[in-house]
Amino acid sequence: MKTMNGIFQTIKTGWLPGIFILVFLACDGDRKAKVTEPAPIPVKVAKVAVAGEGYFSAGSGPIKAVNSTTISTRIMGLVERIPVKVGQKVRKGQILISLRNADLQAKKAQAEASIIAAEAGFANAEKDYRRYVNLFNQNSASQKELDDMTVRYETAKAEYEAAKEMANEVDAQFAYANIRAPFNGVVTNTHIDEGALANPGMPLVSLEAPGNFEVEAKVPETNITGLRPGTQAKVFIKVLNTTVKGELTELSTSAQFSGGQYLATVELQEVPEELLSGMFASVYFPDDTEETTGAAFVPRSALVEKGQLTGVYTIGPEDTAILRWLRLGKPRGEEVEVLSGLAVDEEYILSAEGKLFNGAKVTIQ
Repeated sequence: MKTMNGIFQTIKTGWLPGIFILVFLACDGDRKAKVTEPAPIPVKVAKVAVAGEGYFSAGSGPIKAVNSTTISTRIMGLVERIPVKVGQKVRKGQILISLRNADLQAKKAQAEASIIAAEAGFANAEKDYRRYVNLFNQNSASQKELDDMTVRYETAKAEYEAAKEMANEVDAQFAYANIRAPFNGVVTNTHIDEGALANPGMPLVSLEAPGNFEVEAKVPETNITGLRPGTQAKVFIKVLNTTVKGELTELSTSAQFSGGQYLATVELQEVPEELLSGMFASVYFPDDTEETTGAAFVPRSALVEKGQLTGVYTIGPEDTAILRWLRLGKPRGEEVEVLSGLAVDEEYILSAEGKLFNGAKVTIQ
């Protein structure tokens, strides 16, 4: 009996904790085994494309409205009122900025008074002139008297005309005191605040007519041959990651002040709904001198950059993402030439709905 008690005591003090530990580890192992693996990342794939037409980069620049202007004034005055706000649509002739014009009102009153006085003097001189003409015809006035009266008449007439022109000048200055929209458009910026002093030539308000947009690019002299107004172009809008068609509308014929580059203006023939003035764009023109048949191209959006290296994710064994490094050539719009690392018709991951990494499980949509 004593021996049995000793056995039970040993189990209680030594074996029992060990049994509990084994059971716990077994349960923990089962729990870990039941942890589900991360769901595969949905991806879209594409095949490496072949370019059928070469393009060369003609530079980049901000997109701007074809019809845009920054308005200033020719007179000095305090800004009395700015009835418009940035982003507001305005009609042609609508007041954009009003300057305090008390001095112009005074000049206008002076001009009107001068007109009244000059008109009265001219009317009186005209009567005297006609009377002396009749007297001279009746031999009742000498030639000198008629000549003197003619000079007086012509002087009064000139003073009257000068007074009217002075009034017209004052009226014209009112156009610079009440600055109006020269066309239907949208206010893009106001460069001054109410109460500030406006000086002649100072920018006051910017206005542009939406709808038509253009971008300026500088074409190197090595690619200027063959370009003419009407040449079709591709315009890559970086922030929208899209390419639209464009047409060369203006081309400078001199590079004297632009370092061997010719200024080209390309008007967009397609305007995305999200496009805003000021967005950065790159212009590409057809390159007839460059052989691109059989060259492989991938979109910029699919590229992965790590330090000095650039690559794309491809589909590896068991539907896993494999990062493959590339050697790239010249860009073509939103695409870039692949010199090595991928062959024509090879598949690569175009986009993914999650963060990719080497070995990540993927599912092709």
